[in-house]
Amino acid sequence: MRKEWSLGEKDNKGIAKSTEYAVLVGVILQNQTEELVNEHLDELEFLAQTAGAECVKRFTQKLTHPDARTFIGKGKLEEIREYIELHENINMVILDDDLSGKQVNILEETLKVKIIDRSSLILDIFARRAQTAQAKTQVELAQLQYLLPRLRGLWTHLERQRGGIGLRGPGEKEIETDRRIVKDKIAQLKERLQVIDRQNATQRKTRGELIRVALVGYTNVGKSTLMNLLSKSEVFAENKLFATLDTTVRKVVFEDMPFLLSDTVGFIRKLPHHLVESFKSTLDEVRESDILLHVVDIAHPQHEDHIRTVDETLRDLHAQDKPTLLVFNKIDLYRELYYDAFVDEEARKEIEDGLKGNLRYLFGKDNIFLSAVTKEGIDEFRQKLTRLVREQYVIRYPYRAAQWK
Repeated sequence: MRKEWSLGEKDNKGIAKSTEYAVLVGVILQNQTEELVNEHLDELEFLAQTAGAECVKRFTQKLTHPDARTFIGKGKLEEIREYIELHENINMVILDDDLSGKQVNILEETLKVKIIDRSSLILDIFARRAQTAQAKTQVELAQLQYLLPRLRGLWTHLERQRGGIGLRGPGEKEIETDRRIVKDKIAQLKERLQVIDRQNATQRKTRGELIRVALVGYTNVGKSTLMNLLSKSEVFAENKLFATLDTTVRKVVFEDMPFLLSDTVGFIRKLPHHLVESFKSTLDEVRESDILLHVVDIAHPQHEDHIRTVDETLRDLHAQDKPTLLVFNKIDLYRELYYDAFVDEEARKEIEDGLKGNLRYLFGKDNIFLSAVTKEGIDEFRQKLTRLVREQYVIRYPYRAAQWK
């Protein structure tokens, strides 16, 4: 089975127009535990649901290293094939790691269904979520950079996009023509992003001498909800992954002291490198910010792993040394999930003070617990943020800070 991709199809966005049924596949390598891989598959299932797919079965296999041809072992591949044959509604298999074009082809020929890996699934969600010209250009660039090394067997007759006759060199093979077309398109998209980036840089210069605060964090931790609460605006917020792709900037005033607050795209583990590269112009708001509010879903069992994932991305952006406040959101959900119904107020406070201390020691940053939904802890959060902003004004614009003392 071969995939046919077209650079000219603008209406064909996403995996499917209606619900598709999928099985998930994860590999447990030597340095991983079964529990960790299952947590990764939980996230993969959430990604699939965000893309519009329903997951009906999971398969895991312990391997010393992935198979070069099929990624998984022959026995597990046969088990998956038999399961798919017994359940005719399944039309997709999603793997939790990146696949080569060769592996995709072999798996599709064996299983007779569509094969999706983690990166292509994330790219699909980004394609669905992109609204502005910048986001659409960034997503298209990331898709092409992802597909370029996987051209063999994935692309057919792309020369029609360029007319074919007169454009193909003597003895040039179809795959070489396809690769040239994609590289030309990538170059065009990069030029377009450079123009958009210059426009955005001009807009940032016109914002005046204001301290900039950026909301960063793992995807679906409540950044947009917190943005709406602080700025009294209507930024799109939804309980799905990557609800926000475009950076939103709002002017906020605390105690007659103005500053700029920006909401950015959420991060995720195993985020495709080419996706980070494509969205670096959007993430300029993070690089150029004065203060970072690192929002964390405290109720998520892997919140510490999420913090490390975001910290790694911030290091890639050279933004890891900025003044940062760890904002542990969803404390109401945390209590609902982990507290006994008979825990009294004094015991709860003691537990949470101990947790705050441990997290401060572990990550070396000040933190606060709050709920953007119930508004618990918001007053204390405003006080901490006001103090951080005033400190930055004293450092960067001391003549402006004098009027707020």
